[in-house]
Amino acid sequence: MEDLEQQSLTEHLAELRGCLVVSLAAIGLGFSVSYYFIRDIGHWFFKPLFEVLPEESSLIFISYQEAFFFT
Repeated sequence: MEDLEQQSLTEHLAELRGCLVVSLAAIGLGFSVSYYFIRDIGHWFFKPLFEVLPEESSLIFISYQEAFFFT
């Protein structure tokens, strides 16, 4: 088992702050990349639905969430 170092409260808070900054940066980067590819992600997500639709038919969604209420 590793020998754990005793840390003061300020050292713990500094480490926590560093972890939070890295986490928020990763979330922001992931959101930015996802937002850039939103059309591709939407097409991939709805591809199975469009494949089973009859010819000459279409679906109209104001937002992507509405697809889950499709009956």
